[in-house]
Amino acid sequence: MRTAYHHQLDELSVQLGEMCGLANEAMRGATKALLEADLDATERVIREHDRMVVMRGRAEREAFALLALQQPVAGELRAIFGAIQIIADIERMDALAVHVAKIARREHPNRALPDNVRACFADMAKVAIALGDNAKQVLMSHDPERAARLREQDDAMDELYRQLFSVLLDQNWTDNIPAAVDAALLGRFYERFADHAVEVGRRVIFMVSGDLPEQDDVSTY
Repeated sequence: MRTAYHHQLDELSVQLGEMCGLANEAMRGATKALLEADLDATERVIREHDRMVVMRGRAEREAFALLALQQPVAGELRAIFGAIQIIADIERMDALAVHVAKIARREHPNRALPDNVRACFADMAKVAIALGDNAKQVLMSHDPERAARLREQDDAMDELYRQLFSVLLDQNWTDNIPAAVDAALLGRFYERFADHAVEVGRRVIFMVSGDLPEQDDVSTY
């Protein structure tokens, strides 16, 4: 009976990895829409969010069923409660990608970003997508050391976010205020996507060790 129970826990971990992969693909597609004014990419990202919502519902139902099936011991409880938190983080990652895609769609056929911040967003996208991919690998491996490195990788996103605002606040900014507001909002979407990927790693550390690191101290684990 316990063997079957642990098999179901393993299947839940696989589902989380698949969901994280989908969220990462959504951000990849949203970035293509943003940088290239690609309407097809935009519509795919928005359409695929319905799939994520369905997957979230199924994963949550299975997690709660695992709580009800037997009396889970400490490690099993951590795995289930950690999974429930991670499900929400992943769905939010996907929703952030949808927000990016919707701004790209609103501005189509024009590009949503002024030329002087496009390179910064290309770099932010690379960091975000790398973090999302690494978060997926952490979910599959349950490697706490790899999970801890996500926080270190997020430092690059924080630096890019600061660089973006230095451009937006520069007195030589020549584009209009709405363009600056959109750029600031888009930057926040990428920065929060990265933060949720880091949070996935934080939860994995908790699932494995029973120790939930402080948000600013993930890299010490």
